[in-house]
Amino acid sequence: MKRRSLIRIAAAAAACAGPGIFGATAALAQGAWPAGKAITYVVPFPPGGNTDTLARLIAQPLSAALGTPVVIDNKGGAGGSVGSAIASRAPADGYTLLGGTISSHSINGSLYSSPIGYDMVKSFAPVAMLGVSPLLLVVPASSPLRTLDDVLKASRAKNGGLTSGSPGIGTSPHMALELLADQSGVKFTHAPYKGSAPAVQDLIGGQLDMMFDTSLIVGPHIQSGRLRPIAVTGSQRVPAYPNVPTIAESGQKGFDMVSWQAMFVPANTPQPVIDRLHAEVMKVLAQPDVQSKLKVYGMEPSSMTPAQLLAYQKAEVDKWAKVIKAANIKAE
Repeated sequence: MKRRSLIRIAAAAAACAGPGIFGATAALAQGAWPAGKAITYVVPFPPGGNTDTLARLIAQPLSAALGTPVVIDNKGGAGGSVGSAIASRAPADGYTLLGGTISSHSINGSLYSSPIGYDMVKSFAPVAMLGVSPLLLVVPASSPLRTLDDVLKASRAKNGGLTSGSPGIGTSPHMALELLADQSGVKFTHAPYKGSAPAVQDLIGGQLDMMFDTSLIVGPHIQSGRLRPIAVTGSQRVPAYPNVPTIAESGQKGFDMVSWQAMFVPANTPQPVIDRLHAEVMKVLAQPDVQSKLKVYGMEPSSMTPAQLLAYQKAEVDKWAKVIKAANIKAE
């Protein structure tokens, strides 16, 4: 099924969802939240991906803290738009959570040529930033490129620019490439794949010149000596690779890009519910076993408040809208 069809399905499904703020408020007035009712944690991606893995890591301890089941519900499609649209129209009563991402909540609204079925900011209330993941710019170990300056010079000299792989149009690795192109004024050729795994294999095999992705994806290949890290997209170096400079340190001042995962609830969810959820999620993220797993996933925990997350999200929406418009990127 094409993405445009998936988006239309999302919009139709969202339109059929239940009551809004008034019904939620009335229900909460009858008893404390959560009142023994299961909480649905919508993951707008298929099982096994980063968002799903993180949701399952959080769901069990969050369930224990709240004293009620937290059930994962995967609603994948259209880069997170299908599940997000459905969640946006769920009752605003605290019994629906959504695992939002940089794609579903800051990119998709500008990326798709058809309406996505929800407003990335207005349809939700932020609960907590679950973690951020700086990306690594990597090249094959056999490549002569060793610095960002080498990459930019080589791309300027090559007709069409260096070829960079990604897991798909509009993904965070793709957006990192477009942001670098926009800020440096250097052209690259984007090669979208259906997922990171085939792109990484072609990079190792020499069919691609370079690629951005998280340390969870490219880290094992760096450790095995098949890939070489050139730079980090975030504002700070990654502890696992202390000798790898940031892109900003490498000459592109102000460059700062991370992939991120956050928890949202439908707009108009009562503030006491959001406050309780935020407090419990922060406690879960502070647990040593959770932190150790986040490190394995290449994620850094965040202490953002809901208000700070909202401000950050709005800035991200503006940033990616400009990049997408400048590069004339559209997904069907």
